[in-house]
Amino acid sequence: MAGTDIYEPRRPNSRRTWTWAAIVLTIVFIFLGQMPGAIALLLAGMPLDAGIDWRADALILLTFAPITVVFLLWNWLFERRGAAALGFNGQGLKRYGRGLSIGFGFAAVVVGAIWLLGGYRFEGFGAWERPAVMTFVPIAAVFVGFMVQGATEEVAFRGYLMQVVASRHGIFWGIGVSMVLFSALHAANIPPSNELVLGLTNIVLVGIFFSLYAIHERSLWGVCAWHSAWNFLLGAGFGVEVSGQALDVDPLLIDLQNTRAPWWISGGQFGPEGSIVTSAVLLAGISYLVWKGALNPKSFEPLVGTSSDRA
Repeated sequence: MAGTDIYEPRRPNSRRTWTWAAIVLTIVFIFLGQMPGAIALLLAGMPLDAGIDWRADALILLTFAPITVVFLLWNWLFERRGAAALGFNGQGLKRYGRGLSIGFGFAAVVVGAIWLLGGYRFEGFGAWERPAVMTFVPIAAVFVGFMVQGATEEVAFRGYLMQVVASRHGIFWGIGVSMVLFSALHAANIPPSNELVLGLTNIVLVGIFFSLYAIHERSLWGVCAWHSAWNFLLGAGFGVEVSGQALDVDPLLIDLQNTRAPWWISGGQFGPEGSIVTSAVLLAGISYLVWKGALNPKSFEPLVGTSSDRA
């Protein structure tokens, strides 16, 4: 599986970033891409910490948008390739809708299982206790923000980094490098603790899952949607932490709070992503994708034309 182009065949006139440079550029593009939004928030007098003001929460998520623009420009100007090379190829609406459904389903299963194990207690009906237009506006704004944030992280790690590394060294190196860097960038979300260790382990697992999902479809649309749906339903659907971050919105479904159950059930301050329930669900998802042939060598025969016909 060495030298695999995941999403689109490489044209003769295209260029390929060196592996070490792709790793460095991924980090640089992520931090530089957020600078304009961060500066705008500071000038507007809004907090840069999540959970203080819903407008700031939505804007923080939207500040990820310039990162995607930077990756698209680099891919176009340097590598001489289009958006399809990053995974934005055919059947976008179908794949995005399916990804949303699967992401919502995974999040609901995890939260429901933690609740049944005694990790959560019911606090109320969230937004439905005082329904009004301005009650749902923050939720809608956060949803749009998560659409941007989830897609941006997938562009960076599965769209750009994984496919560049895989095109030089093979699929397993592509998965491994993108997975490690993806997890490392979440390492400062909460102070060092047992929750952080298990949380980062689960982020490694979700990185593997996302990689296999994208490889199986040879498309990025589905994982962009899955990522956004997962984050939104946890943070704005049930009011629990997302990778250690809380939101300032009334939950869309029900409001849940941690109980005194062991931290490894609820995930503690890291949220459900620090729970063994999430570990089990992600391992099941990874196993399913492997069983479906995501890593079957026959799946990586040279691409001909475009990958838009792959279901």
